[in-house]
Amino acid sequence: MTTTPDGNASQPESVIGPPAKAEHNFRRAAILFSGGPAPAANAVISTAAVSFMNNGIEVVGVRYGYSRLMQYSADRPMVEDQDYFLLDERHLRRSRNSQGIMIGTARANPGAHVSSPEHLQDAERIAPLKTVDEALRSLDVDLLVSIGGDDTLKTANKFKLYQDQLPEGTSKISVVHVPKTIDNDYMGIDFTFGYFTAVETLAGEIRNLLADAEADGSYFIVETMGRSAGWLAYGAAIAGEASLVISVEDIRGKYRDEEEVEVDGVKTTRPVMNIDAVVKRIVSTIRAREESENKNFGAVVLAEGLAEYLSAQALEGVPRDPHGHISVAHVDLGKMIAKLVGEEYQRQTGSKKRLRGIQLGYESRCARPQAFDVMLGSQLGVGAYRALVEERLNGVMVSVTGQLDLHYVPFEKLVNPDNLVTMVRYIQPGSDFHKLARFLETHVNDR
Repeated sequence: MTTTPDGNASQPESVIGPPAKAEHNFRRAAILFSGGPAPAANAVISTAAVSFMNNGIEVVGVRYGYSRLMQYSADRPMVEDQDYFLLDERHLRRSRNSQGIMIGTARANPGAHVSSPEHLQDAERIAPLKTVDEALRSLDVDLLVSIGGDDTLKTANKFKLYQDQLPEGTSKISVVHVPKTIDNDYMGIDFTFGYFTAVETLAGEIRNLLADAEADGSYFIVETMGRSAGWLAYGAAIAGEASLVISVEDIRGKYRDEEEVEVDGVKTTRPVMNIDAVVKRIVSTIRAREESENKNFGAVVLAEGLAEYLSAQALEGVPRDPHGHISVAHVDLGKMIAKLVGEEYQRQTGSKKRLRGIQLGYESRCARPQAFDVMLGSQLGVGAYRALVEERLNGVMVSVTGQLDLHYVPFEKLVNPDNLVTMVRYIQPGSDFHKLARFLETHVNDR
């Protein structure tokens, strides 16, 4: 800290140029991306890679998440350019603002059979994690940057726990995780990279649908991505000027029921959506717009996660992914609700209303990133390097606060230690963000 001539403290002197290189003995860092795409993915990858390379650390881009690592064996070694490649300036040139994921992605889950700390002692359950460890070591990797959603965070934590139990004296592969999801439902960070780009992309689609709806006096029931929380649906509805938005956080009070189900021979109850109440709420919005605003068109946004609140009978036969989530695309919630709303509207008014259900989401996952997401992704990528090399951390998630100030959240603060499941960050009902959508939607007395 320096002082001014009058003796007051001033800011540290400005330094124009790269920060001093950290001393280290690392050779190679691996970067992998797992789960669904998100805008600014390449900003994270490229800035992390450049940071490592500038400090003399080679960077391995692992192709297609954990899928190729899990195929490794003595008879099936990792093949350069097929399973991985060494990142260099050619790959990174003008990549920060590019679309897609330069190293690819997949949903392979090497920790699928580990759901408690005790399972880490089971050789069969940890075999895929052991294979991943051996595959990375075969590439001389000693640092790992994991980029992905909450399921990928779970995997990173399990990989770290597997490393922790290796025999004393065994070299460890340090791992940090960069949070990724357009759903923005991560604990430990306010906004995830790609969220604002995804919101703007979906909002643009909703505005287009509104123009279509106005032309013929109809309604669109728009189902957006957002499996666990409503951040994306709410953001898209606010920016897209939708008439109403409903997400999982809204399934409470009269909109929530329970049903009895049997799990592993044990009877229990699970929350379900009172679909009749939800349908009537949507019809109330349509009628209020007609009667008080003289508008016979509009768009209603639903978060896809509402499908998880359908009855067990409605979900019978719906496939699930490697992480146990239902395939919401097979449910087609938007069309289901549109049909029911049309029937209820006709029952109440005696007239027909054209309603169309539509799914939105894939359009937003690889959209060209907005400037803020590029800045956020870049800081998170640099943060991955700084956590591993400058701070010598292991088992942390890279996060930011305030004006993109870096901080690092230990895995144990984000993962339930008993079942190794991550904690979802929901929109808090009654919060200012939640109320924002309510202020802007068509007013209906819902008491």
